[in-house]
Amino acid sequence: QVQLVESGGGLGQAGGSLRVSCAASGFRFSANTMAWHRQAPGKQREVVAGITSTGSTTYADSVKGRFTVSTDNAKKMVYLQMNSLEPEDTADYYCTTGPGSNSPNYWGQGTQVTVSS
Repeated sequence: QVQLVESGGGLGQAGGSLRVSCAASGFRFSANTMAWHRQAPGKQREVVAGITSTGSTTYADSVKGRFTVSTDNAKKMVYLQMNSLEPEDTADYYCTTGPGSNSPNYWGQGTQVTVSS
């Protein structure tokens, strides 16, 4: 079955960097769109970044120029490198897969990122 397992995250400082990772299994990884969503306390979930099977990337305006999404097809891993962190980046981050970044079929369990000012 499809499994998405996030790791990394934790506590970071404003202006600093963190990386979250996602180990994928149970589906044809190289053919799917992978994405990162986040949900901050009291807010709706939002798409942060996505990467298609051809390597095309998209980002939310709030993270453009600061976050980078990447994949390692051989390892079936997805990464989200987060630089220039802001307290507003504090959220639970979820790895997803599906036909598009905005149409995920599967979600990981999430990993918490907290950014202190």
